[in-house]
Amino acid sequence: MNRYFFVTYKHLISLNINVMKTKSIHVFKMFCILCICLIAHTNAQNDETFKELQGIIIDENTKKPLVFTDIVLNETNISTVTNTDGEFLLKIPNALLNGVLSITHLGYEKLNLKISNFKNHSKIRLTPAITTLNEVSIIRYKDDARSLVLETLSRKSTIYNNNNTLMTAFYRETIKKRRKNASLSEAVFKIHKQPYNNQRNDNIELIKARKNTDYSKLDTLALKLQGGPFSNLYTDIIKYPEFIFTENDLPYYDFSFGQSTQINKSLVYVVNFKQKENTNTPMYFGKLYIDANTLALTSAVYSLNVSNKELSSRMYIRKKPRKVDVYPTNAMYRVNYRTRDGRWHYSYSNISLTFKVNWKGKLFNSVYSLNSEMAITDWEIKDTKIAKVRSQLIRPTTILSEKASGFSDPKFWGEYNIIEPEKSIENAIRKIQKQLKRT
Repeated sequence: MNRYFFVTYKHLISLNINVMKTKSIHVFKMFCILCICLIAHTNAQNDETFKELQGIIIDENTKKPLVFTDIVLNETNISTVTNTDGEFLLKIPNALLNGVLSITHLGYEKLNLKISNFKNHSKIRLTPAITTLNEVSIIRYKDDARSLVLETLSRKSTIYNNNNTLMTAFYRETIKKRRKNASLSEAVFKIHKQPYNNQRNDNIELIKARKNTDYSKLDTLALKLQGGPFSNLYTDIIKYPEFIFTENDLPYYDFSFGQSTQINKSLVYVVNFKQKENTNTPMYFGKLYIDANTLALTSAVYSLNVSNKELSSRMYIRKKPRKVDVYPTNAMYRVNYRTRDGRWHYSYSNISLTFKVNWKGKLFNSVYSLNSEMAITDWEIKDTKIAKVRSQLIRPTTILSEKASGFSDPKFWGEYNIIEPEKSIENAIRKIQKQLKRT
């Protein structure tokens, strides 16, 4: 196994596909990115001490929904992100209803909106930003995008949060067979985020979760993802650069500048990267968005090169039945960062995977898509005592969905902020709730 295979292999997660024939069960694993665990339901709070704000963020000109838009309550760490339909739901404590929402999206003007002026279910329009390039600020790195990336990676100790931080995170994982939802898992975690200037790994504490799996839609395949929220956490390139950009990897990448953009009136460099043409091992390609003032990574969108079916399959599949070929057709990752008081921190990540499953001797194949996303909805600087909650910590190898309970009433999450579900997931949840009422 060469070093490049190993680095990429670590970054992914483990996908278990149980193949059920008669009474025998064959298990094969895959290192890739996802999973979820569940604990017993807690009773919904009787007294609501918060207000729910719901809306949709759209482009002022095209009227199209804006995905992954940040909505933050100013002077706090309470936040959420829009879903693939541009929709959001944010729960604000009653004591903070005089506050102001800050709405930001890469390439758009920042919008500040008073909660007192907010109307539920309204469409909020963002204006595209007009980017004017500052030649003085870009001349230092002109024709040398690689140097800019190296400088960005070297700044983890100076511009990122270097305190122990307790983050509240919402996590959702879905598995679809073609376009039909086959499995849905959701959870709230506490992330014990280690300072960016040390080498200690982050810990994750499970708070509550729920799941539903319709095995009839999975036919004879039961997909289980190993890694869960850790896989999303490892997309934090600044904290875990070894999963993509090691010193050994960098010479095998080509870096180039793309069209610059801006966020919050700040210039953002766009750096394209891809593996060199003479490199056969599957590596990554995508875009890095770097703040021109601080050289902080604000966002990254990248994919694994899966053109080599055999090698890319090995990176995900560890064991499989002899009569089944499984290989990825898409592996896409996204990570966003947010700043507060001059310090940057991880705020959101999304992982989208698609696999083809071929049964030898059968005419048709099956296509499965797996998606996981995790959003930081609140956080606080804290000298966290891991020992007190060690029994609730999950391992990176945990398959959480095996421990999950089913869906409950709509108030299951209480005052926790969640990512608003997209339409297909929302319909799936409604069907689950109807089934629960019947039974």
